[in-house]
Amino acid sequence: METGQPYPYELLSDPAELARLGFWSPAVYHDFLALESGAMNEAEFKARYGTTAAIMCLDMTKFTKTAIERGEIFALLRILDVQKVVTPVLRKHQARHIRVFADDFTAIFDNPHAALDAAFEIHHRIRVFNASAQGHSESAECCIGIGYGEVLAIGIDQAMGDEMNRASKLGEDTADAGETLVTERVYNVIKDRSDCEVRRRMHEELPFPFYQVLYRQ
Repeated sequence: METGQPYPYELLSDPAELARLGFWSPAVYHDFLALESGAMNEAEFKARYGTTAAIMCLDMTKFTKTAIERGEIFALLRILDVQKVVTPVLRKHQARHIRVFADDFTAIFDNPHAALDAAFEIHHRIRVFNASAQGHSESAECCIGIGYGEVLAIGIDQAMGDEMNRASKLGEDTADAGETLVTERVYNVIKDRSDCEVRRRMHEELPFPFYQVLYRQ
């Protein structure tokens, strides 16, 4: 196909119609279209939507395996267990936005210390719950990634940008059960905490440095 030719098919460019996808609001779509056309510049867009945030991305273990072996209702009830345990912790540590989808949590905090404190308490409460009378042999554990920095307060998570991408990669794809992994920006803030042990980690598939943070009991 010859390049540089006009696109011959419909392009949806109505902000209200695009907003029906449930991804961005009509106002955000309007401003992205303005950015694309040159009616708004990048600095103006960032001034309107930019914010500083600590982002926690939490993934639950065993969901697919449990659904296959024990059935989807049993697996969904394990998700319910985690939601009942985790949500009070996020509220206690003043997460300003919480979003749950399937077996994932995303929570937004004002600073990395609050996010890290919440992560430590989540791992502790999950262990206690799993060992309690309400727990199960197939109970889920949590894998957590935390990022920090400038993001855009748009979308379902109210945080889009590089640190969100990194936190998501750490929490959903890299961390093992019971682990908390953080980006370099988080490390620079929390590295002097006396209650933490920090270990630099490497992963051949990740093009950025990251760290495992353990709580010193």
